[in-house]
Amino acid sequence: MINSIDFFPPIVDDPYMFGQIAAANSLSDIFAMGGTPKLAMNLLCFPNCLPLAAVEAILAGGNDKVNEAGAVIVGGHSIEDNEPKYGLSVTGFAKPADILANTGKEGDLLVITKKIGTGILSTGDKADLLTPEESAAMIKTMAELNKYAFDATEGVKANGCTDITGFGLLGHAAEMAKTGNLTLSIFASAVPVFDKALELANMGIIPAGAYRNRSYLEDDVINLAKNTARNRIDCLYDPQTSGGLLFSVPEQHLERLQYQLGEKGCESAVIGYFKQKGSHYIEIND
Repeated sequence: MINSIDFFPPIVDDPYMFGQIAAANSLSDIFAMGGTPKLAMNLLCFPNCLPLAAVEAILAGGNDKVNEAGAVIVGGHSIEDNEPKYGLSVTGFAKPADILANTGKEGDLLVITKKIGTGILSTGDKADLLTPEESAAMIKTMAELNKYAFDATEGVKANGCTDITGFGLLGHAAEMAKTGNLTLSIFASAVPVFDKALELANMGIIPAGAYRNRSYLEDDVINLAKNTARNRIDCLYDPQTSGGLLFSVPEQHLERLQYQLGEKGCESAVIGYFKQKGSHYIEIND
């Protein structure tokens, strides 16, 4: 049995989509550990000034996303608060031998299943710097369940997995390297990033969380890239909401994983590899 809980305040204006994103984010930990979610309980905070229709829409969004994951909501708890917050406590199951640890193995390749840059995009969206199409693309990727990426591992032996959330790509990748006592060499140019996120980062539109992530990882990351623009490096630290999965897989399983991820409509880029521990846990290369 695997248990997880997560909740946060709104990052989009649409209450239904907020419910979907928060639920997808809460369910993600179960998939990242190789489990299947079965039961969920709502965790809701809301102010009296929030219209009841908005509260209903948040819960409806969460319920629809939980049902899409093949699980059911069996209850929950709500309290009055000055700021809306929503998330789930999720229970899932996995056979012990199938549980995926947050680690890597020497020689494994690192595969990512979603584009990054949603933290920068949501910052830009608050300042009305995104077109309706760009905003919709951001919302779509955050509301997408990692169920489909997890399903793509059928018949594939992954040695480790984690999901990308608030610590950004580099933060969560560094945890995999630390757990395995390895160095992860990341190819910055291979990381799929939203074009608009690169544009905004080039303008200096970067959330405070990205700077905190960079400061926290100062002793763990060395930047060896000589031809990669600063804005792309900045995106590697960008905090994500309901980001994709990172899989550590042996080379012999790569082709099947990438094919099956493509069938599910997921990204399947190889963005690095694990090697013997060097001076840092993360090396950024071009």
